[in-house]
Amino acid sequence: MIGFLIFSSLVSIAYYLYSSYISIFCFKQPQQSDLSYHPPVSILKPLCGLDVGAYEKLSSFCQQAYPTYQIIFGVRDDVDPAIAIVRRIIKDFPQLDIKLVIDDRIIGNNLKVSNLANIAPHARHDLLLISDSDIKVGSDYLQRIVQPMQNDQVGLVTCLYRSQATHPIAAFEALSISTDFHPSVLVARQLGWMKFAMGSSILIRRSVLKAMGGFPAIADHLADDFMLGNLTAKLGFQVTLSDYVVDHTLETSTFIDLVEHQTRWNRCTRASNFSGYLGLFFSHGVALSLMVVILMQGAREGWAVLGFVLAARFLMAWTVGVRCLNDPIAAKLLVLVPLRDLLSFGLWVYGLMGDRIVWRGQTFRLLRGGKLEQPFQISSPITAPLAQVEVEHSRVS
Repeated sequence: MIGFLIFSSLVSIAYYLYSSYISIFCFKQPQQSDLSYHPPVSILKPLCGLDVGAYEKLSSFCQQAYPTYQIIFGVRDDVDPAIAIVRRIIKDFPQLDIKLVIDDRIIGNNLKVSNLANIAPHARHDLLLISDSDIKVGSDYLQRIVQPMQNDQVGLVTCLYRSQATHPIAAFEALSISTDFHPSVLVARQLGWMKFAMGSSILIRRSVLKAMGGFPAIADHLADDFMLGNLTAKLGFQVTLSDYVVDHTLETSTFIDLVEHQTRWNRCTRASNFSGYLGLFFSHGVALSLMVVILMQGAREGWAVLGFVLAARFLMAWTVGVRCLNDPIAAKLLVLVPLRDLLSFGLWVYGLMGDRIVWRGQTFRLLRGGKLEQPFQISSPITAPLAQVEVEHSRVS
């Protein structure tokens, strides 16, 4: 047992050092931008309620230094508070092609995907950009994220994100994003394992989306972003990581919320990619080396293993989170990385057990492949109820 844990700790050290090297390599060679390449883009924004700073985040997409693009905001409920914000944006940016679509039709258990399916028919362009409601971008965002699409083999472009926290608990949760999750994304990219996408930004060709079966193909999946990337790769297209890093906000305010959120993410990853989830075991070097110390009863060799693991772990956290992503949370809370890692390991173990997740106040059962099922639902979701559709626009060019 001790031998296996020592070996696993050494694998963790190798992973930490490789991730540090890869991150420097990736960010050292910025993506070249061809300012003459600017294909028209339709931005799909599914909304449900209001995020902190909603107007600022949503309006950042209206301030792009880009010649032709369309924004379609979609809500499912005609009393959703996001409607007032969208109408204000339409009024404030009359020169842009902006639409608001209100449609309550449901095509599956993932209501966000139903929202996307309802607003997608209003998209006028061949490049579709899907972005979560809590994302904020700069004026050069569109110009940079479209660049990989010059290669016809690229079917989807996604990007990393930098977290902003509204509460200390949210900051503690966000610490693992730039110092743990994003390093794994960079390694996957380097090794050619980029077969997933992130909801922060998904730029996809309409033809690729159609070939995979459209939004109905992922309507019952929790990880809709993962599935869009996975299905794109299965069609033989490349999934590319942009060098643009967007900002997003975490609003976790209680430890229970943190556990539910991380459990949902862990169990979804396990259901969608079981072998990949098991492979994450070797990324928990702090917990593994701490067990070495305990089993060796505090022997110097055990402490040496822990010391080397911590050194490599801090190097990766600083290199990726602070140096490359310029994440203020990572810079401020870097010393707490080992503690956050121990919690992550406990939640990883917990994620191996059970199939229930809580999402937006509802309890679901996760089936094989990451599909959602409401275990206490008497009847299946209605797939085509009477829909109310309202469309507003400031300009249709």
